[in-house]
Amino acid sequence: MKFTKMHGCGNDYVYIDGGAEQIDPEKKPDFVRRASDRHFGVGGDGVIFINPSEEADFEMEMYNADGTRAEMCGNGIRCVGKFVYDKGLTGKTDISVISAGKIKYLTLFLRDGKVEQVKVDMGAPELTARLVPVVSENEQAIDEPIQVQGVTYQMTCVSMGNPHAVVFMDDVEALAIEKIGPFFENHERFPRRTNTEFVEVIDRKTVRMRVWERGTGETFACGTGACATVVACVLNGLTEETVTVELLGGSLTVTWDQEADTIYMTGPAETVFEGELV
Repeated sequence: MKFTKMHGCGNDYVYIDGGAEQIDPEKKPDFVRRASDRHFGVGGDGVIFINPSEEADFEMEMYNADGTRAEMCGNGIRCVGKFVYDKGLTGKTDISVISAGKIKYLTLFLRDGKVEQVKVDMGAPELTARLVPVVSENEQAIDEPIQVQGVTYQMTCVSMGNPHAVVFMDDVEALAIEKIGPFFENHERFPRRTNTEFVEVIDRKTVRMRVWERGTGETFACGTGACATVVACVLNGLTEETVTVELLGGSLTVTWDQEADTIYMTGPAETVFEGELV
């Protein structure tokens, strides 16, 4: 099976052309676990199948490294845009991609005939607690306390098609994320588990973020997490609407156009190598 290894700000996935390569749906979770293994497989934060679609130009079928399905990945979808253009599957620089039933719109920016940057219309954030989902007595979980391992944190919960809990702190670099991340992910208040963003505000236009992704662990970046972070920053009066989000693997520019209630995310997409799994 032919594959392409790609990453957006270090958030890396194994990409497979689902129109050319066929695999039994029941065998996909096991295949994903093997392909994602960094010691015995290709290595990555998961696997993304790029399939034909009747509703959009392409479908993104995304899996976490543990073999579970995920609804959306901002870094992943940028790489989908690069994949389909660079491989000649489309000649358009404005395309639509459907993932878990929701369509996103991508603008591809080229350099020397290849996609270098991608802007994604991520749509509107979902703030209703039961739809994120997060268990809360309030309609929205904004600056709401949560107890994790005996410590009380303040979280703001946002869905970008997948659930996020954003927690602000003073020094994310010193955070022992591998110790606290799993307890957030599997906390009883998150019916579908959650991605957790630990965020340090640098100034009103810049934040630093680390992320614990459900089903994967800490990753170098999370595009939907960066979008959720900017929404949380604005709701808590901490930043402007346009923010540079500094991640372990690079930076993303995120704008929450509140008047249109739409989030735009712009960042790089890169191909690492190609190969074949036997």
